[in-house]
Amino acid sequence: MARLGLLRFLPSQPMLLLVLFVAADAAGKGDGGLRFRREDGTFKVLQVADMHYADGLSTPCKDVLPAQRPGCSDLNTTAFLYRVIRAENPDLVVFTGDNIFASDSTDAAKSMDAAIAPAIAMKLPWAAVLGNHDQEGTLSREGVMRHLVGMKNTLARFNPQGVEIDGYGNYNLEVAGVEGTSLANKSVLNLYFLDSGDYSTVPSIGGFGWIKASQLAWFKQTSSSLQTNYTSEQPRQKEPAPGLAYFHIPLPEFKNVTASNFTGVKKQESIGSAWINSGFFNTMVEAGDVKAAFVGHDHLIDFCGKLTGIQLCYGGGFGYHAYGMAGWSRRARVVSVQLQKAASGEWQGVKSINTWKRLDDQHLTTIDSENLWNISSNSGGTQLCKSMALLFLASVTSIYFQNLQLM
Repeated sequence: MARLGLLRFLPSQPMLLLVLFVAADAAGKGDGGLRFRREDGTFKVLQVADMHYADGLSTPCKDVLPAQRPGCSDLNTTAFLYRVIRAENPDLVVFTGDNIFASDSTDAAKSMDAAIAPAIAMKLPWAAVLGNHDQEGTLSREGVMRHLVGMKNTLARFNPQGVEIDGYGNYNLEVAGVEGTSLANKSVLNLYFLDSGDYSTVPSIGGFGWIKASQLAWFKQTSSSLQTNYTSEQPRQKEPAPGLAYFHIPLPEFKNVTASNFTGVKKQESIGSAWINSGFFNTMVEAGDVKAAFVGHDHLIDFCGKLTGIQLCYGGGFGYHAYGMAGWSRRARVVSVQLQKAASGEWQGVKSINTWKRLDDQHLTTIDSENLWNISSNSGGTQLCKSMALLFLASVTSIYFQNLQLM
């Protein structure tokens, strides 16, 4: 039988939280810029999707087994976050939207503080994007993002300075190579964060929001600049540094992933993408550096599937006040990026990107471990992949520009 996690195994919630906060102080990591620091040459990202946090102890769980209902609340979400942080010890925590369920929150700022609290207590750097529910309470969408960027240990940014851009929370983070190596001052891993909106603002189009043309332009310019720096400035690298993209609402292309090329669960609910395609997937393919994109939004889907060279991945529903399915454990996604090592023993650029999920069951079970990208799969075939991608892009150009007119 599926269990709720740590709150089912300890005698009382107040004692649980006391133990967790004391442990957090003892296990904290220092502040500083993002860099590959581990002895094994890895950088680990924990994705937390759809916490739907509200008012803590008074907010009940949704869609759990009858035996799990008594005493189940937002605090189960808090306990799960502490458990997975302590188990994985990530270098970065990324909250991919619907961090709070604002319509059930009496104070959006306090709810956000409580939702993010475990990452802050553990002294971890963290980043966040907005979903479609974060702004439905006492703060506007802009207000929620301004609150997030003012919180402790956050690496989230409101928007790039001096750029006119749609949404709130469009930014990038750079992860430097190992200190003392030739790549210590270069970004060997690039992280992109985008606001995928909430709901359509076009009267004739219903459904959810989408990434707009101004955001596509910012992404293209940022990706191009990072690639130029990596391959043209000393020490020059042969291939661009890989990138990962994080946003909330899945792109329409997530629907094109087939059973032959994905790992995880796809069919427990419909994919909730926007009704129109604004072309961000095509833009990522054309840019060439993004190897995987990570979303939330659909809580009962948790697959990763490869399409035109990019892995499209769900985090899976994390929060207990979010809708779910009784008996189907809440979950989190972990991404581990591995550096390659030269014959001299010096750490170099990224070699591979791997992922797995953690379930909030009795054993914090690890499932669906898989390789998302390996540099060997990119070597020797780069030009062929780009040519195929351009053919793909050409086939959808007319649809792409037709959709852009709607924005």
